[in-house]
Amino acid sequence: QDKEKLEIRKLNDPPSAETVRDMIKYARNVIEEFRRAKHYKYILCLTLAPLACELLEICELSLDKMGAVFEDSNVYMLHMMYQAMGVCLYTQDWEGALRYGQKIIRPYSKHYPSYSLNVASMWLKLGRLYMALENRTAGVKALKK
Repeated sequence: QDKEKLEIRKLNDPPSAETVRDMIKYARNVIEEFRRAKHYKYILCLTLAPLACELLEICELSLDKMGAVFEDSNVYMLHMMYQAMGVCLYTQDWEGALRYGQKIIRPYSKHYPSYSLNVASMWLKLGRLYMALENRTAGVKALKK
């Protein structure tokens, strides 16, 4: 499934191999930068809003840049969407978390086996978000999955 996991956008003028390599290098660097920033989460207790906003901004800027080359189902895109969802959950931005979760679930269901922990935990998160946002029908459906 490597080809599917590293899917490139279908454009009229496809990106060069060098552009793709550069974007993969960028994605790996930004993921590492994000991980380092998360290691300082004890600072969140003192400066919750500014650091959380900064982490979400890193995710969104990275998604914009990578989205020019990668499909949403690309593992690098999925990783940043998952991180953005986590920041939204941390800041109790339920609508934002739900938006990211909805973008993540279809590729997760494609990349992972049906009874994968990754897929199951994403359905659980989506179900709880739907319920919190008072969409009981969607919440029950997601939780049943």
